[in-house]
Formats: sequence, C-alpha cells, structure tokens
Amino acid sequence: MIKTSLFADQEREAKLNKLGDALRVMEQHVDFAALADEVDRAAPRPSRERGGRPPFPTELMVRVLLIQQLFNLSDEQMEFQLLDRLSFQRFVGLRSSSQIPDRTTIWTFKERLIQAGASESIFEAVNRQLSKHGYIARGGQMVDASIVQAPKQSLSKNEKALVKENAMPIEWKPAKRRQKDMDARWTKKHGKSYFGYKVSANADKRYKLVRKIKVSTASEHDTLHFEEVLDPANTNRNILADKGYVDGEREERLSKQGWRMHIQRKGSKDKPISAAQERRNKRIAKTRARIEHVFAGMAQLGGKALRTIGLARATLQLNWKVAAYNLRRLVYLKEARVEAF
Repeated sequence: MIKTSLFADQEREAKLNKLGDALRVMEQHVDFAALADEVDRAAPRPSRERGGRPPFPTELMVRVLLIQQLFNLSDEQMEFQLLDRLSFQRFVGLRSSSQIPDRTTIWTFKERLIQAGASESIFEAVNRQLSKHGYIARGGQMVDASIVQAPKQSLSKNEKALVKENAMPIEWKPAKRRQKDMDARWTKKHGKSYFGYKVSANADKRYKLVRKIKVSTASEHDTLHFEEVLDPANTNRNILADKGYVDGEREERLSKQGWRMHIQRKGSKDKPISAAQERRNKRIAKTRARIEHVFAGMAQLGGKALRTIGLARATLQLNWKVAAYNLRRLVYLKEARVEAF
C-alpha cells in the first residue's frame, strides 16, 4: 500500500536537498538580483501606461533563461518543466504560484533583449561577478572558434542565389519568411559541411572561464575575429592559438604592442614544418588544448546546435549559453575550493 502524507511536498524537498540540488548550490554563489539589475539597465522593463497584467520580475526571467541554457530546453519544453519539475519551480521562486511564464512570455522576454541591443548584457554581468569572486583572468589567454549548427534550409537553386545576395524571393509569404534563416551560412571543416554560425571565444588559462566571445556566420574565417576577442584585462600577455590563426603581419604588430604570441605553425606539401617547429607546436598544444575543454563543457549544455533563426537570436542564445557555462564553472571552482579546506 502506498503511504500518503499531508507533508509530502516538504518531505520531497528535504530529500531533494539531501540528494543534492545543483541549482540550490548555484544560488549560494550567484547574486541573481545583481544580474537582473544589469539586464534591466541594458533593456528597461516595458511601461505599464496601457495597463494589462504586470510582467514577471526580471530576476525570475533571468533564472528561467539560465535554466533553459543549462538544460538545453526549448521554450515549449521550458514551460512544461516549470509546471512539472520541483527543483525548477523552487529555483525560480514559483513553488507556491499558480502562474508560470509560458512559451510566449519566454519568447517575448528574449525579444525585449534583442530589440534593446542587450544580447550581451548577461554575459558581461556574469563576468563582473566572476571578478568579484576573485576569478580575474590569469595565466594568458587561449583563442579558438567552434561551429554551432542551425536548422538546415530547404531552398531551390534560385532561392539560394538570392539568399547569398542577402535578398529574399518576392513570392515568399510572411509566414514562410519567418521560418527561413537568411543569416546562417555553409562552411566546411575537415571535409564535412556544416550550416549555421560560429562562436569565437577567449578563455583564460588559469580558470578556463570565457572572457570574450564573438558570434558570426559559419562562413566567416576564424582569424577575422582574433583581435576582437583578445582580453587586455588578462594578467599575462601570452596568447595561444592553433595553426588556423597564423598571420605574420598581425603577429608582428601584436608583438610590438607587448603581446607574446604562441601560435602553432602549419606546413604545406612543398614546405613542411621543421622538427623544431613540430616540437614548438606540441608545447603550445599541451596548453592550448585547455580551451577544447571549454567547448566540450558548452557542448554538454547543448552549445553545438541552435533552435533559433537569424544572427540576432543566435547571438542572444550563445551569450546566454556561455554565461550559463561560466556560472556552472564558477560553482565548480567555489565548491572545489571549499572541499580543499
């Protein structure tokens, strides 16, 4: 016979705490109110002059979007999980509420950020908290890029030609236009084709926290955004990157500015690299490989694929994805430090 209890909810919460709730642990180290304040400054809350139901608090929505990225959920799945999952309800502060943000509310909040040009606000706010915790960028910086795939488009030959010219077939109806990604592009890597976008990232060597990112279409070469993601705040002037970033003129210019360039060399069929260059490549690879751990961490959060359409929404999602990665990494660093003592 199944035992019933008037205190079943409290008993389940107590057991959840005993088993270990990762979201509860995150709350101990992250100031979500401060994150919400930063988001509100970048994208002010809409006016209520016209009346209507007040929007959910920004802090609640920030928590919802971070959960969404931590668990790689669509807007529809996020709505369902908020209705169904105890740990999510407790984390966002809706344990005793009959109302939850539905898929439309979540989409509207994201659009508010995009329209205000505040897609990067959460990533910047999280990085400020990292500094407050003492995790400033140290040990040099590692630069790399990763392809993020988007839903493939079914286009005719003529339609593809128009899209390449940043134009849209006149016969497309508005509903169809909303479903077509005009920004994503094809690229090849190791002989395999990919469709979507690319995120260039800079992570510090000491903590493996992401300090700078740039989102672009997949067809743009990695090297185009190399200088854009350099972090002048890093306490070490070493820059590590793979052979895709070789550019003699740029390396000479950055070296004159005080940067110490550690970029792997690449050979060709007619001019292979020397034994000394091969040894140098291996020394660089041993350290540079740490940024692959960063991209692997983001991949665990679903950071290798998008459900969105367009560069603006891809930029928003990837900034929140990297912010979620940094927060999870922060919790790991804080908890590991506690255990060490």
